Amino acid sequence: MKVLISNPIAQEGIDILREAGLEVEEKLGLSPEELYEAIKDVDALVIRSATKVTPELLEHAERLKVVGRAGTGLDNVDIEACNKKGVVVMNTPGGNTNSAAEHTIAMLLAMSRHIPQATMSMKQGKWEKKKFMGQEVAGKTLGIIGSGRIGAIVAQLAKGLKMKVVAYDPYMNPEMAEKLGIELVDLDTLLSRADYVSVHTPLTDETRGMLNKEIFDKMKDGAMVLNCARGGIVNEADLYEALTSGKLAAAALDVFEKEPTTLENPLLQLDNFICTPHLGASTREAQENVAVAVARQIADYLIKGEVRNAVNVPSVSGEALKVLGPVLNLAEKCGTFVAQVLDGALKGVEISYQGDLADIDTAPVTVTILKNLLAPVLREDVNFVNAPIIAKERGIKVVESKSETCENFNNLLELKVTTSNGEEVLAGTIFGKTEPRLVRINDFTLEAVPEGHMLLIYNEDRPGVIGRIGLTLGEAGINIARMQVGQDPGHHRNVILLTTDEKASDEVLEKLSQQDGVSRVIPVEL
Repeated sequence: MKVLISNPIAQEGIDILREAGLEVEEKLGLSPEELYEAIKDVDALVIRSATKVTPELLEHAERLKVVGRAGTGLDNVDIEACNKKGVVVMNTPGGNTNSAAEHTIAMLLAMSRHIPQATMSMKQGKWEKKKFMGQEVAGKTLGIIGSGRIGAIVAQLAKGLKMKVVAYDPYMNPEMAEKLGIELVDLDTLLSRADYVSVHTPLTDETRGMLNKEIFDKMKDGAMVLNCARGGIVNEADLYEALTSGKLAAAALDVFEKEPTTLENPLLQLDNFICTPHLGASTREAQENVAVAVARQIADYLIKGEVRNAVNVPSVSGEALKVLGPVLNLAEKCGTFVAQVLDGALKGVEISYQGDLADIDTAPVTVTILKNLLAPVLREDVNFVNAPIIAKERGIKVVESKSETCENFNNLLELKVTTSNGEEVLAGTIFGKTEPRLVRINDFTLEAVPEGHMLLIYNEDRPGVIGRIGLTLGEAGINIARMQVGQDPGHHRNVILLTTDEKASDEVLEKLSQQDGVSRVIPVEL
């Protein structure tokens, strides 16, 4: 079998692939058209961030079985297209964690002491000692947005430099934060207290452009900003304005909205801005770690059928997958649904397998649920292997139960998810042999197909409310494909689960929320 390496990886990884008996082709710097041709007869593709795995590329991949990312980020891989093609996608979470954290601290110190600017000045034959007066970091406050693996290590390193550390992470269990020695605060408090703000979140719809003018305006005058996480989290135009106006004293970026960035980016002209070309994971140790990991994963998958660190396939054999497939699909839908309606930090998950489900191997099902519950927060950092470990690290208690009896259904999968602000209950079943259905949302029973653009609406059970909801969507040109209503007659409440042909805009969601009798509107994408 053949492996194509389209981006540079450490030689140790290449050696592992060849020693496993695989044919290895290194073709670096290919254009999309050249890659279309090169991928036709390969079984595995090894990439880093430069190669884009698109639907168009997959159309030319006649034999492709697996894509391996030597690193963590999968912004450049169309996971849904890989799912449709039946291609397993693997990454190597944790291999470059220390390198990324250390790079953040290096940028913080370099920015504080003007090291890049002073170096350039000396190379021009100058000795401008007074010009590059810096500031100590000891005693200063570092605000960390996103205290996952990398953020937690950054906090530890900063405390070693005698810095005070506060963190904003709405998904972190407070008990776990206390154990790590991290003071959790709300975002506004962090911005008002921090001398430095460093972001360590994945790039999602929620975090894209998160550090913008509104955020900068809430920060201390003279504060400094760092982003060594993902390009696009910082609004670069707003950052330029904050740096030129004097609101911010300095900024340091390792990642950019568009990479490679060019001299057309006005930030590069500023003296109080320092940058590096996406070097967070660029250490010999990190590159060797991820190259060795991805090579072993691919070799084991192609030769033995073993799945590790896959983000779109649970670690089960092909034979078991035939039996578990429909249940795993239901588990994925349930986990993804609940993750989007949760309010507060995740504290506990109770999973009940009832009826026919009590007889199956539930381990991969539980992992699938955990992976999809955590994915909106951690994105590519969580997969089917490390989801239970991450849950444990975050202090999330996971409890499973089984019952061979099941009222009303042959099988039932029920989730009770506890957060710092309450709990959510969701139950689903499989109709026939393969069709997933949602049959309970908290106190409400219904029967809904879990797919597409959905709206979960809590409302009063009285005449006219549902009509006004339909009218609001109709005026916005949004067609309702399916509607299910669950009643709680004792309290005169309804829950409505709508599937629409297109996604509702923020403006439409706001109008729905303002309708008389509507108490809550939550968009859900499945």
